Amino acid sequence: MRSEQLVEIVLPGVVEPEGLEVRRSALPEPGPGQVLVAVEATGVSFAEQQMRRGRYYDQPPFPFVPGYDLVGTVAATGPGTDPGLVGRRVAALVKTGGWASHVLLDPADTVDVPAGLEPAEAETAVVNGITAWQLLHRHARVRSGQTVLVHGAGGGVGQLLAQLALAAGARVIGTASVRHHDALRALGVTPVDYRTGDVPAQVRRLAPGGVDAVFDHVGGRSVLDSWRLLAPGGTLVAYGSAATRDDTGSKQWPVIKVLARTWWWNALPNGRRAHFYNIWAGRSLRPARFRARLRADLTAVLDALRRGDLTAPLAARLPLTAAAEALRLAESGTVTGKVVLVP
Repeated sequence: MRSEQLVEIVLPGVVEPEGLEVRRSALPEPGPGQVLVAVEATGVSFAEQQMRRGRYYDQPPFPFVPGYDLVGTVAATGPGTDPGLVGRRVAALVKTGGWASHVLLDPADTVDVPAGLEPAEAETAVVNGITAWQLLHRHARVRSGQTVLVHGAGGGVGQLLAQLALAAGARVIGTASVRHHDALRALGVTPVDYRTGDVPAQVRRLAPGGVDAVFDHVGGRSVLDSWRLLAPGGTLVAYGSAATRDDTGSKQWPVIKVLARTWWWNALPNGRRAHFYNIWAGRSLRPARFRARLRADLTAVLDALRRGDLTAPLAARLPLTAAAEALRLAESGTVTGKVVLVP
């Protein structure tokens, strides 16, 4: 093991994708209570697109290794850690550090990947799958017979959200560019083109009485429109600020504005609810509860993926050292599904 090398992709500052750096060093030994995971697949998510612009809400100071999630095999265990974990394939949510050949983790932060799922396939549904599951089942609590609006239904989280909502018995309206419409119709989603016409008007024609839940990753003006589209008793779940990706200025302000709006709306006696979803909520205050939820939710998603009840398209599979090309591809808006890096 010690003869191997650690390969990491470093984000040195606010750079174009070509500014990413490859760093090589000695392979680390796991310390007490740690496992060394040999990464088999890690993904390019929207978070990295924001991070390279310095726009992700709580990204660490530059330089750092990006990579929000990963799938890999436990290669070694540290003192006091069960050696029986070696050889186990696991998934993990890490926020940063995933773009590497090896990662040190606390085994409590790993989730077993079911047999029958190959690493890149499982990777497509880690951060996107947990996000979609928790938005739908832990926040909006969507039930059969309801109508929901999924913004960005052709995207990584949106596709999974739409499928999970349909599986729960809901009717799904999804905003997406036209190139995604046939695929969405095939799933059972009613598509709306967000690039032409008045989106709220299009949705109101499809749901005159309003929708029971809206899932909004766009932020900005879109959140206001989403709130106004809710039926009595409906729920808005905001979970991002994609519209501000290329803005300048404070990276916290767009999130703070959405948070302030949800607090204000929830204070009003209007019978509707608003949430701002943070995947890391509760991690520091209630770590055991956070880990139990993450394990239960990701296990449910991966099991659904293994059974074929859920599909998470793989857009491209590129070598880890081609991270710049992978990031360019993910940002191009020309692919469907997740771009995966394979060390």
